[in-house]
Amino acid sequence: MKVVVAHNRYREAVPSGENVIVDTEIAQLRAAGVEVLPFQRSSDSIGDLPAVQKALLPISPIYGGPAQRDLAKLLADERPDVLHLHNPYPLLSPWVIRTAHAHGVPVLQTVHNYRQVCSSGLYFRDGHNCQDCRGKLVGWPAVKHKCYRGSAAQSALMATTLAVHRPTWRSVETYIALTDRIAAHLRDYGIADERIVVKPNAYPDPGEPQPLGTGFLYGGRLSPEKGLELLLDAWRQHPDGSLGPLRIAGDGELRPLAERAAAERSDVTYLGIIDRQQMTEERRSAAVVIAVPTWNDTLPTVILEAMADGRPVLGTAVGGIPYLVGEVPGETAGWLVPPEPAALAAALPVARDEAAGLAKSARSRYLSEFHPDVLTARLLDIYREITLR
Repeated sequence: MKVVVAHNRYREAVPSGENVIVDTEIAQLRAAGVEVLPFQRSSDSIGDLPAVQKALLPISPIYGGPAQRDLAKLLADERPDVLHLHNPYPLLSPWVIRTAHAHGVPVLQTVHNYRQVCSSGLYFRDGHNCQDCRGKLVGWPAVKHKCYRGSAAQSALMATTLAVHRPTWRSVETYIALTDRIAAHLRDYGIADERIVVKPNAYPDPGEPQPLGTGFLYGGRLSPEKGLELLLDAWRQHPDGSLGPLRIAGDGELRPLAERAAAERSDVTYLGIIDRQQMTEERRSAAVVIAVPTWNDTLPTVILEAMADGRPVLGTAVGGIPYLVGEVPGETAGWLVPPEPAALAAALPVARDEAAGLAKSARSRYLSEFHPDVLTARLLDIYREITLR
């Protein structure tokens, strides 16, 4: 089996679970004997592009000429069995699907967000969930609200891209939906059930968990939809020091909130931007990992990492988080609450007191549902199915 894995990498300065998952999946496939041909571009490279390419950058989401030429050469030279696409924006463009089909290569896409319809990919704006562009031929509400990078012009370009590539997306042979919620999004978009497979991401096994540490860890992009403000509102409802330590890692527009909380309270520490090894160390120093987005987050990698390390998760009951944490009593990897400060505040001491009792369950759920041995085999079956059509 020979597979091209296509992905436009997100900026390294901003933590990206999607980048981690793509790197992990490539390593898992290679370990299983698959010949993987990475076809990746990075948003970090935009500043170093030649002047001509920079001038054409606004149309890259629609076409991405340099990427199409490079991909066409790779496909002609290597004759792969499948092209597996993750994120195409902005430098690859969904046009890679057409390029692959022109060379007789079937396409599979792992759907990490809602960008077939939503310009931001989140179904979230101005602090609340939003589906104003759902069902529209062109997503003009995204332009009105500047949903893509805070720019009306860039939002207009992305809305146009989504309209232009509606037939392109509907030509994809198979979609991997990370959860049932993503599968429902694809069906609503017009994708037939038989072309959708539900398969979550796998995460590499870090080995037997270390004993639980103390307190709580929140790590990720510090942006409104990720729930930092919700967490701090809930945390402040408890006396300083009563819950144990809270450590916050990451960067983003809400960084001042984390810095202010750390300055105001002795039980809050803001770690700033830390690398993956440091994040692993912080996770193992904690008793509970917190993942409290207020948008319908698809499959937060931070939860996979926590379960793999035997750390229970306190999460909001939105998006794919109930699917990850589990909702069957006695088999869950943590606690689920509505995205409301009062509910989260009530759950914090419960999580503190019950963490030791759920650590084994968190690790067991990871082993049975999200281990590479389980999910890489399933991905190989999907590859074989798509090549036999």
